[in-house]
Amino acid sequence: MVTMRDVEAMALSMPGASKELRDDDRPAFLVDKKLFCFHRTQRRDAVDPVTGERLDDVLVFHVADEEMKSMWLTARPSVYFTTDHFNGYNAILLRIPSLAEVDDAELAELVTDAWLSRAPKRLARQWLNDQGLDDDAR
Repeated sequence: MVTMRDVEAMALSMPGASKELRDDDRPAFLVDKKLFCFHRTQRRDAVDPVTGERLDDVLVFHVADEEMKSMWLTARPSVYFTTDHFNGYNAILLRIPSLAEVDDAELAELVTDAWLSRAPKRLARQWLNDQGLDDDAR
């Protein structure tokens, strides 16, 4: 079962990754000053379907493009979602309690995809090479 600690460890294991705490102590993970994963604040576009209250437990993961976004959303609609606010934006959302449905391999793919979509090309190519992958795997 994956936890926020696992998200943090995986995110910070990526080259050049750093963590910032937002004003409300929510973590944000960056590479080259670009967000690739963060715990977002409550917004009116994401509400609990039962209570109608704004969700306080939403993680945002950047993705490479709309095709990748669609793949994640279609593959696991009970885990990943989007909102009107993110229409046209290359990111998927995940509620923190849903991390329990994500295994280590899926988390690794999610975080590395997010990191690769935001990392400088040279750094991304070097990391892919170090993993024995070519740039087309991106």
